[in-house]
Formats: sequence, C-alpha cells, structure tokens
Amino acid sequence: MLPDEVTDNTSLHRFELHFDGQTAIVVYERAGDLLRLIHTEVPQSLEGKGVGSKLVSAVLRFAEVNNLSVVPLCPFVAQYVKRHPEYSAIVDPAHRWMIDSAS
Repeated sequence: MLPDEVTDNTSLHRFELHFDGQTAIVVYERAGDLLRLIHTEVPQSLEGKGVGSKLVSAVLRFAEVNNLSVVPLCPFVAQYVKRHPEYSAIVDPAHRWMIDSAS
C-alpha cells in the first residue's frame, strides 16, 4: 500500500509523487517478485525538500509489504538504502553489492 500522495502509474511503469503541481518519479521494471528501480527524477524546483526521499521510502515500503525484492539500479535509491539499512533486507541478494558501492 502506498501513501495517498504516491501512486503506482503501471501504464508508464513509474511511481509518482505529486507535490506543488509537479511530479517526482521512480521508474521501474517488474519481473515476477523483482522490482528493478531504474531512475529517480525530482523537478529541480523541488530538490532539497525531501521529496525524493519521501518517494523512495514509500516505494521501498510498497516493495516490503508486497514481498518484492528490490534491485537498486538507480544511484539515488542505492544511496537511500545505504543510509537506511532497515531496507537492506529487501534488496535482492545478488544485487546487494550496489548498496555497498553507493557513494
């Protein structure tokens, strides 16, 4: 389940957070129980306001609740998981190195 302000736009394969008339996104691919998080994009005017972190946090909770393993292909997602190790258990074991190498 996603917070009310975060939606799963399945037709565009992205999670969306609408804020101040703009949209932040996490682009994904889903394959069985794997959720590949490919790219996070936050409008420049919303950068530094915690919008990206709020969106990624919601996506990771969604994955956790739905028993999905995450592949953090997006550097922002990998860095977020590195700073929030409570989500490391949902990272696909074959891809945990992405968290370790996140800068």
